Amino acid sequence: MTHDITTHPALRPERIGRLTLANRFAVAPMTRVSAAPDGTPSPEMTDYYAAYARGGFGLLITEGTYTDTVYSQGYLNQPGIVSGEHVAAWRQITEQAHAAGSRIVLQLMHAGALSQGSHYRDDTAGPSAVPPRGEKMPEYGGSGRWATPRAMTLADIETAVDGFARSAARAREAGFDGVEVHGANGYLLDQFLTDYTNLRDDSYGGPVASRVRLAAEVVAAIRAELGAEFCVGIRLSQTKVNDFVHRWPGGAHDAKVIFAALAEAGASYLHIASEGRDWIETARLDDGVTITGLARQVTGLPVIANGGMHDLTQAAQVLSDGHADLVSLGRGALANPDLPSRVGRGLPLETFDHMMLQPMATLDNARRWRQSARV
Repeated sequence: MTHDITTHPALRPERIGRLTLANRFAVAPMTRVSAAPDGTPSPEMTDYYAAYARGGFGLLITEGTYTDTVYSQGYLNQPGIVSGEHVAAWRQITEQAHAAGSRIVLQLMHAGALSQGSHYRDDTAGPSAVPPRGEKMPEYGGSGRWATPRAMTLADIETAVDGFARSAARAREAGFDGVEVHGANGYLLDQFLTDYTNLRDDSYGGPVASRVRLAAEVVAAIRAELGAEFCVGIRLSQTKVNDFVHRWPGGAHDAKVIFAALAEAGASYLHIASEGRDWIETARLDDGVTITGLARQVTGLPVIANGGMHDLTQAAQVLSDGHADLVSLGRGALANPDLPSRVGRGLPLETFDHMMLQPMATLDNARRWRQSARV
């Protein structure tokens, strides 16, 4: 099935906060493990993001980027935003994106207990001394069971919040149009939100209204640092990289509490992720309402839906039926860095190859993306 600009709703312009987007197609954040060992973005990463911008995506969301030098880094060759060298390298990426007409936001990530840290640290930290489920991810350089993290002190929490705020300021210096706080997929903020990894008995633990407190404090701290006009989104998910079946135990009630707290803290948009699962599988609550639609209803904020949006019929339904305002694509974008251009011209999409999930943004891949993204 093909669509053209007159029929597919994702090709209509959209606004997020004060940002105007050319269309409602977003590149989802995807781990690339392609930075230098010190976290500096590589030339291959510049080519990688530029291909999506030239291909017509209205919004680019970067891979998770670490925010401090204490506990936040998740794996070797992850990019950072903690030094002047990082800022300078990211600026080359933002300039390329803007030159092609795209907006770009930097995803800020603290790995917490899901740090595969043997290469750069000997310990990890999280809300409680609870080992994460599952095993480390070999494609990101890990092996074996996760370590049991040290329970974070209030001073540790303050350091983490400060790291997010300072990194957001560096992102603005690097030319980003906004930041997206990574509160999804089992990383630090999601660890605080999750009942089985957060066993704290202080104001950050217990009921969901307390477990979401850290995520809300991070959003509020960035908002205080950068003012009302800067775009500050947050990505959330029920599923995790190490737990594909998890759902918020309170269902719609928990979702309403979480969404309201983040909107009150100053979020510009909510990005609801599916962690490799289809939106239909992860979005519907017991009463048939979708979690993305509920987020729109509770907050009035723009909502990005993620999961299987390379199915253009599903993407159109999600937007036309009011389940979300934008759609983000991972696999579909990897296979088609020029996807918005293809859709607008009624061209078929390239088939996704699972080899494309290999995380590195290699030079060969960058050349292939550049070739296929010429419009």
